Amino acid sequence: MKKGLLFVLLACMAGFAPAQDITLPAPAKTGGRSFLETVNARHSERSFVKRELPASLVSTLLWVANGYNRADKRTVPTAMNKQEMELYVILDDGAYFYDASKHVLKLIAKGKFKEALGQPQITLNAALTIVMVADLNKSSIDMARISTGYISQNIYLFAASEGLGSVARGSFDGAALSTVLQLGSHQAITLVQPVGYLE
Repeated sequence: MKKGLLFVLLACMAGFAPAQDITLPAPAKTGGRSFLETVNARHSERSFVKRELPASLVSTLLWVANGYNRADKRTVPTAMNKQEMELYVILDDGAYFYDASKHVLKLIAKGKFKEALGQPQITLNAALTIVMVADLNKSSIDMARISTGYISQNIYLFAASEGLGSVARGSFDGAALSTVLQLGSHQAITLVQPVGYLE
């Protein structure tokens, strides 16, 4: 039993751990800068320092962006509560789907996929990039673009509140990114938004 546990520990340390989902800690729902200070600090940032975000910040960032703040409603509005927007996350080690109902990052594919995001001078050093995806079976692309704006602004404001950088980006390799994320024909990428530490 002890030998088996030691083997698993050594495998993890050596980078041989099997790909897996990431269970996020509970998001923080208090704190941060005041609203007016946060709005005043909001800006687009394209230069990042290569450094991972702690799990606690990733957790709160994703919850702020499009998590559930009530039993059946999210932190951003959607027309007729269609909730057509979902978030995907590109980390250094793979691509994940943010399951907001369980507050878990579900692994889609292990690997390095930041090239599909385009503009490597921006994305390579960002801690992560959030990919906003519309389910066109639930709503129109026009309504999805409005919802995308709400999500993007929430990300901007959280980043400003925490002293992080972010920038909304409309240029990316849509076909490559859709393949990486294993999207269906009814799904459309509307925006990508990196978040990271400032230089």
